[in-house]
Amino acid sequence: MNSRDDIFQTLRDALVELFELDPASISLEANLYQDLEIDSIDAVDLIDHIKRQTGKKLAAEEFKAVRTVGDVVEAVYRLIHPEVA
Repeated sequence: MNSRDDIFQTLRDALVELFELDPASISLEANLYQDLEIDSIDAVDLIDHIKRQTGKKLAAEEFKAVRTVGDVVEAVYRLIHPEVA
């Protein structure tokens, strides 16, 4: 899970598995809260899933800044590649 595309694929799989979302509805532009109807409890589950996949914890305050799937991809990318941040 090194590239942004890998992260997106893993994230899309997680959203489908965890929240039973239609894979076709998940794009980089999709808003987590409005388009995908992710609530705060779901967001905690997603953060936990990311931690299990990467071995690194995404800070809750950093996750508050994300709005779209693309924002999550970027946050995870920076987490995995701190030299980019």
